[in-house]
Amino acid sequence: MTDPRFGRLLTAMVTPFTPDGELDLRRAQELALRLIDQGTEALVVCGTTGESPTVYYDDKLRLFQAVLEAVDGQAPIIANAGDNCTDDSVAFARRVVALGVNAVMAVVPYYNKPPQEGLYQHFGAIASAVDVPVILYNIPGRSVVNLEAATTLRLAADFENIVAVKEASSNLTQIASIIDGAPLGFEVLSGNDEDTLPMMGLGATGVISVASHVAGPALSEMLVAQASGDHTRALKIHLELMPLFKTLFITANPIMVKKALELIGFPVGGTRLPLVPATEAQTAEMIRVLEHLGLLN
Repeated sequence: MTDPRFGRLLTAMVTPFTPDGELDLRRAQELALRLIDQGTEALVVCGTTGESPTVYYDDKLRLFQAVLEAVDGQAPIIANAGDNCTDDSVAFARRVVALGVNAVMAVVPYYNKPPQEGLYQHFGAIASAVDVPVILYNIPGRSVVNLEAATTLRLAADFENIVAVKEASSNLTQIASIIDGAPLGFEVLSGNDEDTLPMMGLGATGVISVASHVAGPALSEMLVAQASGDHTRALKIHLELMPLFKTLFITANPIMVKKALELIGFPVGGTRLPLVPATEAQTAEMIRVLEHLGLLN
C-alpha cells in the first residue's frame, strides 16, 4: 500500500502525569507536538502505553480534547475507546467520536476470555455505533485471548469502517494470513517495534510505536526505506535500534519509555500504581542504550 490511511509511523502516546499523579494536559499537548515534529504521522491516545486501565473515562475525554486542540489537524488523532465490557465500550466510543477524533481503537476484551464469536459481536457493536474508522487491537500477551485471523478477516469484510488491526501477537503466520486475505484497503499495523520490519516484509503498512518517543527520526527513516525498497538501509536501522526496542520492555510498559523521556530531557511524570518506577538497574541499562545510540543530550 503506497498511501496508508494514517501514515506509517503512528505513536502510542504516553499519558503525562503531574508529581501528585494528576493528568498533565499541558505536557500532553507539548508531547503530541514534539512527536509530530519528530516524524510521527498519527497519535494513538490513552492506549496501553497511555495507561488506559488507570485513567477514568472522564479524564480520557479531557485528554483527547486537549490533544485535539494542540494538534489542530496536523495529524490524525486515534482514541482508544475499547474496554472489556461491550456496552461500556459502545457508550464511550460514542462520547469520544463526538469530540471530533479521526478514528477509534478497540482492544480485545481482557480477563473475560470471550470466544471468537463474542469478539466478532463485540467489535461489530463498536463499529456499528460510530461513523469513524475503527482499528482492532490484538495483544494476547495482555488480553489472554487471541483475535484469530479468521475473525479479523470476517470483521474486515462485514464492517466497512473496520479499517485496520494493530497486531501485537508476534505470530507471523497469523499476520501473513490476515494480510493475504484482507479486503482492499484493510491495513495491518505492527504493535511491537521489534516486529515492524519483518511484518512490513509480509505487507504490513507500518507501526504503532513506543520507541518513537525517543527515536522518531530513525524509525521514520527505517519505514521510508523499507517501503521504498531500500531493504539494506531499513535492516541496518532496525538492528541499530533493536537494543532500544528490547530495553523499553524489560519491565511493564510504559515504565521504561517514561524513564527514557526523563533521561533525554523531556520528563512526563511517573506511572500510576500498580505500575512502579524503574529500578536503578533498569535505569542504568536504559542510560547505556541511549548513550550508545547518541540519544542523550
